Amino acid sequence: MKNAGSTVQIEVDALRVGMYVHLDVGWMSHPFPLSSFRIASAEQIRIIHSLGLKTVRWSPDHGASADTPAAPPAAPVEAETPEAAARRERRAAAAVQRAALVHCERQFAEATREARQICDSVAAQPEPARDKALALTRALVDKMMGQGELCIRLLTEGAGDKASAHAINVTLISLLMGRGFGLAESEMMDLGVGALLHDIGKLDLPQRVRHREEHFSAAEARFYEEHVAHGVAQAQRMQLSPGATAVIAQHHEHADGSGFPLKLGSERMSTAARIVALIDRYDILCNPAAPGKALTPHEALSLLFAQSQGRFDAAILGAFIRMMGVYPPGSVVQLTDDRFALVTAVNSTRPLKPRVTVHDPRLAPEEAPSLDLEHTPNLGIRRSIRPGALPRDALATLAPRARVVCFFEPIREDMAE
Repeated sequence: MKNAGSTVQIEVDALRVGMYVHLDVGWMSHPFPLSSFRIASAEQIRIIHSLGLKTVRWSPDHGASADTPAAPPAAPVEAETPEAAARRERRAAAAVQRAALVHCERQFAEATREARQICDSVAAQPEPARDKALALTRALVDKMMGQGELCIRLLTEGAGDKASAHAINVTLISLLMGRGFGLAESEMMDLGVGALLHDIGKLDLPQRVRHREEHFSAAEARFYEEHVAHGVAQAQRMQLSPGATAVIAQHHEHADGSGFPLKLGSERMSTAARIVALIDRYDILCNPAAPGKALTPHEALSLLFAQSQGRFDAAILGAFIRMMGVYPPGSVVQLTDDRFALVTAVNSTRPLKPRVTVHDPRLAPEEAPSLDLEHTPNLGIRRSIRPGALPRDALATLAPRARVVCFFEPIREDMAE
C-alpha cells in the first residue's frame, strides 16, 4: 500500500465494514451522500465494487478493519498549557470546517460544469441534453432524499460561472423546499429539471437583454420577457415532462396575477412553479447582474416578506423563511455579545440558530471560531449589518462573499459543539 498523507491506497477487495474511505471519483459517479465516509455495511462494499475501482483511499486513523493491528502506544508528551490546548482545538475545528467547505465546493463545481454542458448542448442535441439534465437532477434528489437533517452551507463566490451558479442555486434551494413539503419523487424530479432549465430560453436572446434592467425601454422589456416562450419551445424540443415544462413556462408568473407572460394567479400555477418563482427572485436579489445592486441575504429575505408577499404564494414564502432562517447563509451579523460574525451554514429544519464564523480581534484569522448557535444557548444574533459597516479587521477575517452561493450537506456529529 502507498501512503498518501494520512491515508493509504487499499485494494477494494480488502475493504471491511468499519473502514473510513475516500472515493476519488466525481460526486455524481457514486450514490453515496459524501465521497468520504465510514463503511457501515457489506452492501456499501458491494456498491464500491460495482463502481469499477481497483483501489480506494483509506484513513486508518478514522476507521480500521477488524484484523488491523493496534497502533503502538504514543510516546509521552509534555502537558499542554490550557492556552495551547485551546489554540490547538480552535485550529483543528477550523480545519474540519475548511475540509467540509472544500468538499461542498467540489460538488457544486461539478454540478455547475454539468449545468454549463447541458446549456451548451441544447441547441444541437436537445434529447441528450434532457438526459443529462435528468441525470444531474437524479443525483441531487437521491443524495438529498436519502438524508436526515441537512445543512445549507455558504460557499466561496468563485464557484462556477454566473449563469450556471444561478441555475444550481435555484435548483438546490427549490429541491430543499420540495423536500420540506414532502413532494413525491416524480414531483421532485419535475421540480429539479424545471428549476435547472428555468432560464434556458435566454440562450435565444442577445446577451444585452438576458437580464432585466431598470433602463429597459418597453420594447427591450418585451424582448426580455420572450425568453419564457423560447424556454417552452426548448422544453418541447427536449421532450421534457409536462411538470418540468410548466416550471419553465410559469417561473415569472405571480400569485396575484401580476407576472408574465399569461398573468396567471397562484391557483393556476403548479406547486413547482410557485417554488421556483420565489427562489429565482431571491437569488437574483442576492446575485444581480450588476454586483453593486446586490442585497445581503437577510435584506433580500426581508424585502420579499415586506414588499412582495402578494406576488408569491404565502405558504411557500413562509416555508422558505422557516427553512432559510431570518439570517440565511451569507448574512453578516452582530451577536448579542457585540462580536461580528458571518452566517456560514443553516440547519434546514432548525434554522433559528445558524452556524457562524466569529471575528475575535485577539485571534488570528485561521483561528476564527466557528460556533453553532443552537449549542450556544447564551449567545444569539442581535442584528444584520451590511459588509461595508464592518470594522476593517473584522472585514478581513470574515471576508463576506460578493456572490452568495450555497450547497447542502448532511448534518454530521462534528458539526455540533
